[in-house]
Amino acid sequence: MTTELPSSRPPSLTFAVLLKDPVLLLAFGFGSGLSPKAPGTAGSLVALLCMPLLTMLPGWCYWLLLLLAFWVGTAICSYANRHLGGHDHQGIVWDEFVGLWLALASVPAVWSWWLTGFLLFRCFDILKPWPIGLVDKKVAGGFGIMVDDLLAGVGAWAVMAVIMLIV
Repeated sequence: MTTELPSSRPPSLTFAVLLKDPVLLLAFGFGSGLSPKAPGTAGSLVALLCMPLLTMLPGWCYWLLLLLAFWVGTAICSYANRHLGGHDHQGIVWDEFVGLWLALASVPAVWSWWLTGFLLFRCFDILKPWPIGLVDKKVAGGFGIMVDDLLAGVGAWAVMAVIMLIV
């Protein structure tokens, strides 16, 4: 009879596993981070679906929620990162939620602007132009996971601000 040593690897991640750990459920964007292809895009799509509710909030409340989502997200992503034993596991998508919500914070509440913001945010997040790529490589832990997407959100927000000035 052989006994297996306990593994330091996390259990295979499934939606059932996420349901047993509410922090991982949030880190994985309510399960969207389990997408086998493009989990960051899947997470951003789920974040986009939240916009009709978020735009019902008064402006100050939206910004407060965004600040709280970043602050709590740092802890959520730290926990998930430790649990999964790696740097910025691709399934951790709470950072996409916050980055996209920042990108869309000042645009009109219509789907055309939201789609534009979504596409711009994904471009900044995937391509990681300077300084986003530098921050992604140099800043570790939950804060590092969150801050590069926050910068991607700022980049998308800035491009949309210029577009709003032009049109």
